[in-house]
Amino acid sequence: MPSITITISEEAYKVLKAAKKENESFSDVILRIFPRGDPRRILAYLQDHRPLDDETAESIRQANKELRRNFKASVPEI
Repeated sequence: MPSITITISEEAYKVLKAAKKENESFSDVILRIFPRGDPRRILAYLQDHRPLDDETAESIRQANKELRRNFKASVPEI
């Protein structure tokens, strides 16, 4: 499986690390907390946590943009 390098704040890293279970990758943590196809769950999670700083919010925007671009590129033409 290909991988993509992302930049996150130290605070975001600590949150992910704290959520990580034994034998679980950071990708597994993210997909467990934010399953595909459920933007309401992402919004609910973000609303339950303290406000994001500008750097984290921008990182999320960029990751979302990249995800959407990669998704469109991987959908086969019918």
